[in-house]
Amino acid sequence: MLGKLLELKSRLNSVFRVTEEMFDMALETHQQDRQDRAPNPFNRYGRKGFSQGDEDGLTLEICRRLELETGTFCEFGVGDGLECNTISLAALGWRGFWISGRPIAFDLEGVSPQAFRFYESWVTSANILSLYRQGCSDLGIAGPDVLSFDLDGNDLYFVEQLLEAGVRPKLFIVEYNGRFIPPARWSIRQDDTHSWAQSDYFGASLQSFVDLFARHRYRLICCNAWAGANAFFVEEGFADRFPEVPDDLLDIFQPPNYRIPRWYGHRKDPRTVREVFRRVPVATGGDGRDRRDA
Repeated sequence: MLGKLLELKSRLNSVFRVTEEMFDMALETHQQDRQDRAPNPFNRYGRKGFSQGDEDGLTLEICRRLELETGTFCEFGVGDGLECNTISLAALGWRGFWISGRPIAFDLEGVSPQAFRFYESWVTSANILSLYRQGCSDLGIAGPDVLSFDLDGNDLYFVEQLLEAGVRPKLFIVEYNGRFIPPARWSIRQDDTHSWAQSDYFGASLQSFVDLFARHRYRLICCNAWAGANAFFVEEGFADRFPEVPDDLLDIFQPPNYRIPRWYGHRKDPRTVREVFRRVPVATGGDGRDRRDA
């Protein structure tokens, strides 16, 4: 009897694995179709590397047009640190820092603090500017070239604080709530204790972000097609480098599609990301050797 049960379990596991694979294949086809049908031609640059969806490809193409071969980044909200918007930049030699309210899945042994810093802290309206300034100061930079923001809550208010304080990255990436189609304006009520409950009560509408960034002379370039979750803004002075981007916001907006493949490549390993940051070059001294503090 036990043998038959074990055999049945094995067969069910095989069926489950095949079903998962078929689901992922269908989902990947659907995501590619969303990208191909997007009214915004810029969406075709979307590619997935370490980002949750196709954000990496969009980020890299924007940076190429901004003539940023290497630079610096700041990312608020990185989950466990294995899937976010700036790992691919670090893999290209960029330096930067992360700020997030939960631990990351890898230690920083062998990672130079001149190349990368991580600050584990619950972000509030009272500490966001001090956390940001500490990261910049510790890296010895005036401000990052790329800033990505995804805290699943008070994002509109926090981004406004940064902009009002004079924070001006060349590229600003924010998560929007795709439930609200432009020109709907909406955001959650500001609450420093807010914790996302995996519901649609999070963040702010795309139109609300567009209004905020317009006041600070930024232009929306793209929303990622795979998930309809992240919006990419550049300073207005660079807008002419993106001539294909439509003028109509509805042609840039992407509705939400939060289903993501269960597998993308092999299983994520924390050692992979740690090794990315270990290899980020840092300033050299007169003898040509890296000045690493760790």
